[in-house]
Amino acid sequence: MKVISRATLSLSLTLSLLGACASGYAAPATVADGVLVGPNHMTLYTFDKDVAGSGKSVCNGPCATNWPPFMAGASDMASGNYTVITRDDGTKQWAVKGKPVYYWSKDSKPGDKTGDGFNKVWQTAKP
Repeated sequence: MKVISRATLSLSLTLSLLGACASGYAAPATVADGVLVGPNHMTLYTFDKDVAGSGKSVCNGPCATNWPPFMAGASDMASGNYTVITRDDGTKQWAVKGKPVYYWSKDSKPGDKTGDGFNKVWQTAKP
């Protein structure tokens, strides 16, 4: 009878669990009607003043009240087109293709896209 050490068994179980987690990755946003939407099915937007790949959001304070950031959890990690940036206040926000993404406070129901083109600097986020 072959004896397996606890360390070997523990390592095997850990690797199996990590593999299951990696294969079960779900993107933080989905596509509806050609645009990205958050888990609440509300439209996501990008801000032209944000620089793609900078890892920063320039929408803070009153701007973030009107355009709430699509927040990421402390343990969320980048995958594919999705990255996580750190906001000025230390919280985490999702970015798509390097651009931070936001909700629009004036959208009242899933499918609303009332922020698209707002002030010519807000656009619906595209997949």
